[in-house]
Amino acid sequence: MDVNLSHYREGIMGKGFVAMVVGVLVATGAAGAAGTTGKSLYERLGGKDAITAVVETFVANVGADKRINGFFASTDLAKLKRHLVNQICEASGGPCKYTGRTMKHTHAGMGISNADFNALVEDLIAALNHHQVGKSEKEELLGVLGPMRSDIVEKK
Repeated sequence: MDVNLSHYREGIMGKGFVAMVVGVLVATGAAGAAGTTGKSLYERLGGKDAITAVVETFVANVGADKRINGFFASTDLAKLKRHLVNQICEASGGPCKYTGRTMKHTHAGMGISNADFNALVEDLIAALNHHQVGKSEKEELLGVLGPMRSDIVEKK
């Protein structure tokens, strides 16, 4: 991996999974964020097709990850992917709208630990790397995930 996960532990891991991964993006105002190019994160990520490709890889990574795939054993994967794409699209300044549940409601009672959350983030980073998402776009996307931890993690 060309992204050092320890770099994100302070920003993502040090702060308080369908909707787990990116629901917080909408709430944190990343939608209008633009890099030095003046383009929205959505445009810099490559639009909906590129976001869909990353989500496909990410969900495959999670499915193969024995540390956390049990959380998704009864999940409707098509619905999960649709929600994830819409969340990332909307949060990054794209035209999509996320209509799923809140992170807190979705994950209540699941007993997700910090280690589970960390594993999910590692799977997302691997998907972003696989699709050669630029460093600044990766950092911007990952940087807004931190506040989600407190709504997802129940077991420290």
